[in-house]
Amino acid sequence: MPSKLSEELSPFYVMEVLERAQEIESGGDKVIHFEVGEPDFPTPSSVTNEALRAITEGDTKYTHSLGISELREAIAEDYQSTYGLSVSPERVVVTMGSSPALLLTMLSLIEPGEEVIITDPHYACYPQIIKVARGVPKRVPIYERDGFQIDMGRLKDAISKNTGAVLINSPANPTGAVLSPEVMGGIAGLGLTVISDEIYHGLTYGRDAKTIYEFTENAFVVNGFSKYYSMTGWRLGYLIVPPEYVRPVQKLQQNLFISANPFVQRGGVAALRSAKQDARSMVSEFDLRRKKMIEGVRELGFELSHEPEGAFYVFVNPAGLNPDSRELAFDILEKAHVAVTPGIDFGPGGEGYLRFSYAVSLGDIEEGIKRLGNYICACKGDDK
Repeated sequence: MPSKLSEELSPFYVMEVLERAQEIESGGDKVIHFEVGEPDFPTPSSVTNEALRAITEGDTKYTHSLGISELREAIAEDYQSTYGLSVSPERVVVTMGSSPALLLTMLSLIEPGEEVIITDPHYACYPQIIKVARGVPKRVPIYERDGFQIDMGRLKDAISKNTGAVLINSPANPTGAVLSPEVMGGIAGLGLTVISDEIYHGLTYGRDAKTIYEFTENAFVVNGFSKYYSMTGWRLGYLIVPPEYVRPVQKLQQNLFISANPFVQRGGVAALRSAKQDARSMVSEFDLRRKKMIEGVRELGFELSHEPEGAFYVFVNPAGLNPDSRELAFDILEKAHVAVTPGIDFGPGGEGYLRFSYAVSLGDIEEGIKRLGNYICACKGDDK
């Protein structure tokens, strides 16, 4: 019999949308992919060349469980140059993506039954990762009318004697919101351990994202290379942890994952030291796509009072269509061949919304908006 835990975990709906979209494509039809948060740009050549060199030279064995020293040092140097903060390489743990980094954080920090406060809506996998670590996700609602900022009153009301940590994500998936310095400072001042998912750092438009270490040292930072450097399939992430957690996290890493791939880590060093200009060019293109997507969804009549300032998502309320976001997303996929993510994937607070990713070409955005317009017209025709 499957375990109770595995039975109780919610599916990751964006992957189910993607998998159905791939089935449709296998029949010869083109699907416009607004569902997956995956840059369509190639990984920078300096990264791929370094990884290929490492493979050719036989760098294919286990590494130190915390990661190769060159990468840990490069990550520390990057924090110094980006934020003006001194972070010891000894506090850096290299992981096989940011999801393992989150799991290692939860397993090293949270006792069974302890609560981890998250926003609602939130990244779809947060509750599942918390549950795997035997913690309890506790949702605090955030609202479009507030720019999806965290309200400190609601956050304080959610704190109990059973609170183990608060998990924040800025820039945020699915909303694209960037937390204000005032909110981050307020969260840091609560005295709770903060887990800061900073995977979308660098992907901002008009304002910079702050790292939690500008406000408190009582924090875990989760980051990686997937989004900013277009390295999703490389599965390379990292943690920055308080000094007393290095050894506990290391033991968990040794037992669960051993180490990240050596040649992938070499690619990570190249990304940090040689691919910054490639990344900045991608961000400039994302901004053009962001503006095109915002213009398009408004032309469709979708509600969008908060324009995203980071990541590569637009979280919209398709008023007048099916309020069941999962049914709506799959209906759009089947009838219009446009893949979008249902808002329910991101928690109860996401129901009634759809997430559109603009990590696709301008041409695909234009075609997707056109198809959605035809879909809406057909729906209105059905209503008559």
